[in-house]
Amino acid sequence: MLVTVYFQVHQPLRLRRLRSFEPPQGLDYFDGAKDQQVLDRIADRCYLPANATILRALEEHQGRFRVAFSISGTAVEQMKAHRPDALESFRRLAARDDVELLGETYYHSLASLWPEQDEFAEQARLHAALMKEEFGRVPRVFRNTELIFDNRLAGTVQKLGYDAILTEGTERILGARPPTRVYQSTSGLPVLLKHYRLSDDVAFRFHDSKWPGWPLTADKFARWLATTPGDVVNLMMDYETFGEHMWRESGIFEFLEWMPREALKAGNAFTLPGEAARALKPTGVLDVPWAISWADAERDVSAWLGNEMQQEAFEALRRLRPRVLATHDPDIIRAWRALTTSDHLYYCSTKGLADQSIHAYFSPYDSPYLAFIYLMNALRDLERKVETRLAAPG
Repeated sequence: MLVTVYFQVHQPLRLRRLRSFEPPQGLDYFDGAKDQQVLDRIADRCYLPANATILRALEEHQGRFRVAFSISGTAVEQMKAHRPDALESFRRLAARDDVELLGETYYHSLASLWPEQDEFAEQARLHAALMKEEFGRVPRVFRNTELIFDNRLAGTVQKLGYDAILTEGTERILGARPPTRVYQSTSGLPVLLKHYRLSDDVAFRFHDSKWPGWPLTADKFARWLATTPGDVVNLMMDYETFGEHMWRESGIFEFLEWMPREALKAGNAFTLPGEAARALKPTGVLDVPWAISWADAERDVSAWLGNEMQQEAFEALRRLRPRVLATHDPDIIRAWRALTTSDHLYYCSTKGLADQSIHAYFSPYDSPYLAFIYLMNALRDLERKVETRLAAPG
C-alpha cells in the first residue's frame, strides 16, 4: 500500500482575560506569557523529540520514508520569538527532499467560510510567503484549517495555483466509496482524503486500554496498512499526538520510531501528498456543497459555528474586516487577523459528551462562555480603535 503521512503544527495567539471595563493599552489582546508557557512545554515534549525521531527515520531509510507538515504562521511566529531551537529543528526537516511543506492560511483561520474569498486568499498568500522566507520552500499542496473543504474553497485554491488539496475522508461525501483513492473536486483539483479510522487509531486510541485494538504496536499497524484496499492511505493527525496528547510513557515515540521500519517491511511504500496527487489518476468527483472538516463526530464546521455565540463572533469578525483594511495600519490588520484564528471560536463550543471534553481539553479558559466574552471584548475594543483611527484627521 502507498502511504502518506501528514502532521498539523499549530499554536494560536491565546486571548488575555479581557474585561469590558478595563480596555487594554493599544492592541494588547493576547496572552504572550501563556503562549510562551504552552510553547515551552510542547517544544520539549513534542516538537524537539518528535522531530529528532523523524529525522533519524528519514536518514535511516534514505528516501523510502517520507513525511509532510503544515505549519501555521502563528506557530512559526511563536517559535521564532521564544523557541528558535524548535524552529531550527523544523528547518532541518524542511531542507530535505523527503519532506513536503503544505500550504494553509497564515492565521489558521476560518476565512474560507465567509462568502467573500479574498481574505482567505490573502492569508494563503501570506502563509506561502512565510514558508518561502523561513524554510525556502513554496507549498504546492494545500491543507485548509482543520481540513475544512467545500466546492467553492477547492475552486479558490485551484485559482491560487495549488496542485492538490487535502480533506477528511468522511462517508458524508464518499458514500460507499473508499478514502484510499485520489478524487477530484467539482473544479478539477485533485483531492487526497484522510483515512480517519487508521489516523485516529494513532491520534486518539493509541493509549486506550479498553479499545479492542490495544495495544497498538508498529508491526500490527503496518499489517493494517498493507491489507487496506485501495491506492493510498493518507494518515493525517495533529503533531502534538506525540508527547503532548499521548505522553512519552505511553510508548508513542517508540511507535513513531518503529512504524516506518515495520511498514516498509510489510510491503508498504511511503510517498508525499504532492507525489501521490501527481502519480495517481482521480477515480471520481467529490461534490461537497457544504463544508466538511476533520473535527468532532459530525466532521462538519459545527465545532466552530455550532451555537449562537460562535455565529455572532464569526459574523462580527467578518463585518469588521472592511473597516480594518481601510485603516491601512499593519498593526491593526495583524491584530484582527489573529482574532480570526479558528481556536478562538473552538473554545466557545458548548457541545456535549466526548466532543465537548476535547474542546475543554484544548481551551485555556474555564468555560466556553468566558471564551466568548473575552473574544467579543477584544473585538469591540478593536472596533472602537478602528473607528477612532478612521475618524482622525489625515
